[in-house]
Amino acid sequence: MDTARGTWLIFHRQLTQLIRNPVWIFLGIFEPLTYLLLFAPLLKSALGASSSGEAYTMFVPGLLVLLAIFGGLFQGFGLLVELRAGVIERSRVTPISRLAMLLGRSLRDVVVLLCQCVLITLLALPFGLRVHLVDLLLAFLLVSLIALSTSAASNGVALALKSEATLSPIINTISQPLLLLSGILLPMALAPLWLQHVAKWNPFSWAVGGMRALFAGDVGADVVWQSVTIVAVLAAAAVVWSSRQFGRSVR
Repeated sequence: MDTARGTWLIFHRQLTQLIRNPVWIFLGIFEPLTYLLLFAPLLKSALGASSSGEAYTMFVPGLLVLLAIFGGLFQGFGLLVELRAGVIERSRVTPISRLAMLLGRSLRDVVVLLCQCVLITLLALPFGLRVHLVDLLLAFLLVSLIALSTSAASNGVALALKSEATLSPIINTISQPLLLLSGILLPMALAPLWLQHVAKWNPFSWAVGGMRALFAGDVGADVVWQSVTIVAVLAAAAVVWSSRQFGRSVR
């Protein structure tokens, strides 16, 4: 069986399971909605923005990156459930490639993320958010690469550890500095100079900068192609490493 067909079969199965349990869809949307409705209105005064639209144009791109990071990093727990249920073990007798087993799961996460991003963007429009369609599609492409990288990495780490008790503190330890040093909630331009230099080593800081440039309509900004390049390399590395973990775990 070729990789494309195997990926589709895994993706279809994973998406069907998610639709049958819609509580996970609600939980995935509820948290970003609280940020959008309860935190973003504070930014107009905090940042001295001239309008609510300006504040939301700054905040929504960061919120979408937040969704991609946390939505992807915690996918490894679902894989561990399948591992304990014997699903991964039974995959040993199928002709599906190990790369397809990873991509099918990660693409499910990307599709779910895109649905969340569309909903968040639509809900932000009444608050004054304005973004051109082409720029928005490019932003969705960038955030999809982020979700692919974090989901693949989380699945790979889960297979390497095979323990929820170990995976949870590792994910929390990694996610917190990624969040704080990415400028998701507030621009890193407000941070001390030394902290701005540290943030440059965080790939998601570049992603947030690229997203904000796209939402501002500055598609030609250097940070846009720089962020796409960095995130694409990160996604490719995560997929390659995680597919090897699948190969070791499913022989």
